[in-house]
Amino acid sequence: MPKRSGIGFEFWAINRSKTISKNDKKNKLPIVIVSGMSGAGRSSSLRALEDSGYEAIDNLPLQFWSQTIADFYEAKSHNHRGLAIGVDVRTRGFSVEIFSEYLMALKANQDINIAFVFLDCEDDVLRRRFNETRRRHPLAPDRPVMDGIRVERSRLAPLRAYADLLVDTSRTSLPTLRGILQERVAADNRIGLTISIVSFSYKKGLPRSADLVFDVRFLANPHYVPELKDGTGRDPGVAAFVEKDLAFSIFFNNLQQMLAQLIPAFEEEGKSYLTVAIGCTGGQHRSVFTAEKLAESLTNGERVVSLVHRELDQFNG
Repeated sequence: MPKRSGIGFEFWAINRSKTISKNDKKNKLPIVIVSGMSGAGRSSSLRALEDSGYEAIDNLPLQFWSQTIADFYEAKSHNHRGLAIGVDVRTRGFSVEIFSEYLMALKANQDINIAFVFLDCEDDVLRRRFNETRRRHPLAPDRPVMDGIRVERSRLAPLRAYADLLVDTSRTSLPTLRGILQERVAADNRIGLTISIVSFSYKKGLPRSADLVFDVRFLANPHYVPELKDGTGRDPGVAAFVEKDLAFSIFFNNLQQMLAQLIPAFEEEGKSYLTVAIGCTGGQHRSVFTAEKLAESLTNGERVVSLVHRELDQFNG
């Protein structure tokens, strides 16, 4: 049973009758913790995880975590669902220090497969969402929304470093957000590194969750070809135009060779998620085609590969 340790809890394994190897996720209880900025999509994320087979609990007071997880673990033999917990600054008893201790205790438990998802969003987008829904910010009930956003961002900043998956929802549609979560922390608990390929526009900023960023603005731009201007990198005509640029094959072959060396190194270090971002000027032609081709080349039976075209599927919420 959970045992009190300092201000947090040490989550002791309840059943030690079977030895579980470090990489054997199938026998572990899957738990996803979803946190981040208010208005960044926590409720939508929990609904997506619920649709994937998780039992979702939002704003569970921290003092109830240990017993809830212990009870859920004991029921694991006849309940194969994972557990998703939403937590933010409104959660009773919340503090970064206590939450961090709980999270580290969970990650240290060999009977649990824990994933911490941190949802972020640009300040202006958060303000627009609060204004459109006429909601008050939980940290600024009697002040402007931006005051609450600034306080919350400062308070939650240390938690970003603990994130297993960082998702910036500034320009991410709800279907795309659901897809990312269902593919990267789905209840089937896949083994191996999960790779996300993201195309984006440099004019609209770098993806905050990117681990590796590559610039393809050196390639010939279909934007200046009238019959291709309104198309995307998914269209055969645009794809043929980009691929016939001699610089493309040189770049893409080198990119493949580099990733072939980096990906096993990331896996060896225990990294669960890797986000590779491909950018061009508008995020419509060159980056989209390159991302499509890269995702296709990396897809195999051992790894989960997701593909997001940030500028083609704007967030409307």
